[in-house]
Amino acid sequence: MSVDTPIFKDGSAEGAETDLVKNTTTKDFMRDVVEASREVPVLVDFWAPWCGPCRQLTPILEKAVRAAKGAVKLVKLNIDDHPQIPGQMGVQSIPAVYAFQDGRPVDGFIGALPESRVNAFIARLIGDTAGDVAADLEAAEAALAAGDVNTAAQLFGEILQQDRENAQSLAGLAKCYIKTGDLARAEQTLGLVPPAKAETAAVASARAALELARKPPPADTIETLRAKLAADPKDAQARFDLALALNAKGDRDGALEELLTLVVRNRAWNDDAARKQLVQLFDAWGVSDPATMSGRQRLSSLLFA
Repeated sequence: MSVDTPIFKDGSAEGAETDLVKNTTTKDFMRDVVEASREVPVLVDFWAPWCGPCRQLTPILEKAVRAAKGAVKLVKLNIDDHPQIPGQMGVQSIPAVYAFQDGRPVDGFIGALPESRVNAFIARLIGDTAGDVAADLEAAEAALAAGDVNTAAQLFGEILQQDRENAQSLAGLAKCYIKTGDLARAEQTLGLVPPAKAETAAVASARAALELARKPPPADTIETLRAKLAADPKDAQARFDLALALNAKGDRDGALEELLTLVVRNRAWNDDAARKQLVQLFDAWGVSDPATMSGRQRLSSLLFA
């Protein structure tokens, strides 16, 4: 953006204001929101210039609304300049987003949600069930990858309330149980996957993760295994056990390095155990995981060089 581009108080460029995204005032609220919502749903973004989360959320809202291509509109109201409407609506915390439809508020949320949750909110509002599920799945997978098991499990559960045979949600929920150590519930959850969907990538990943979790942990600690390797770098069992221990602690790159080293130094050890373990890890981590993509490439280079 050029330094000469005119900027509104909310930080948006003048050229970016369209019929889909606009600022409003107390005087124009009835026309811009209430009356407009009789044609399409209207999101009202209550914000203030001093609110950091507001500045975080507003671009996400604008992007999502424009992506909906006219199915929903966004109206922004600065509560410092126009306190009457938020006062009447009981807005006590910002950012606050209210959805109006047919002239009245029908839904809303407080706080700066991530893009996937905003997309899911809009999808629900406009009745796009497929988009809703896709956005919720994305949010659930992101929460699981970030270690937020409770949020992930809640999101997967919400999807399954709509579609009890959603294989990706069943696999994701199974992984949540695996992370909490409830392997029996994980197995039960995977048992609910319809046979026609049993070979999907998500389900295969969950099954590999379950098999991995059932392996007994190494008897030695990571520190002890590192000491063994320092004393004898050719100790294949110690290196193999170290890889499993590192993976159990969430260090995928560390596990990858140890197993690839073992492939290089002693591929035939224990009936090709290092390569087989790498394949199982790749399945458990999932095809899109950075460690999987890097590891598969490096393993192929070693095997077919």
